[in-house]
Amino acid sequence: MKELDEKTVLVSIMNSKRDWEIACDRHWYRIPVRSAPKIVRTLGVRYIAFYLTKVFGEQAFSVPCFASVEKMTIVKRKELFPKEENDPKRDDDYFRLQIGNLQVLPKPIVSKRWRRIVFIETTPSHLLHAKEINDLFHESPIEEAFWNALKAERIDAERQYFVRNEQYRFCLDFAFFCKQRNIDVECDGDKYHLQPARVRRDKKRNNILEKMGWSVLRYGSSEIYNDLPKTIDQVKETVNVLGGLEVSGEKRSYRLLPVQKQRKQESLFNRRRKA
Repeated sequence: MKELDEKTVLVSIMNSKRDWEIACDRHWYRIPVRSAPKIVRTLGVRYIAFYLTKVFGEQAFSVPCFASVEKMTIVKRKELFPKEENDPKRDDDYFRLQIGNLQVLPKPIVSKRWRRIVFIETTPSHLLHAKEINDLFHESPIEEAFWNALKAERIDAERQYFVRNEQYRFCLDFAFFCKQRNIDVECDGDKYHLQPARVRRDKKRNNILEKMGWSVLRYGSSEIYNDLPKTIDQVKETVNVLGGLEVSGEKRSYRLLPVQKQRKQESLFNRRRKA
């Protein structure tokens, strides 16, 4: 069904047991208007799922449940918490999401690596079929193709991963954690990223990330659509040069990735002649 593939789900952080009790017993959740994601501001959210933080013990760093959004209004914080008279945020505006009963997912959607997550906009289909947090992201078609190829090769990566320093904050399309140096892979739409102004911004961004300790690889849509195996092999080769891929978990180790052998030049020429 088409509606299963529409971005109507918001995965939101749940970092307080008080807020958890409110969601369970009083059936509402709040989001500050000033930081609300697009799906909320445009009234497009129909379901909300919760990413639990470390205060939830064994269930921490996972998405175990979701609920339907029945109604949404804008209220002052003092209307939500009238007893907190000295709260400096009492006059701030919040979206109040009235929600249905919490529904447990077949399996919790786990985060393989500790990472900061506030909001993820996704589809009902992604929510129901995701095995880990990175499966929830629903980005551009070239990013989806690249992610599916990584999963097929069992290559660990983090999607939409934020890095920052004192001056800059960047969202990486794909982050690979290696022994010697980490890798940022960007999937660029050719039409947009080939514009002169965008090329200059991308170059500046690359230079900043290099200084922050990241190696940057960029692939256009033509490379991903027309020669995805070669693109994946280039990523593998870079991972191996940098000491191997870090495996998430309590006991961390590094593994090298198998790279496909290059086809013989003769076969390449033969293909061209046939074409």
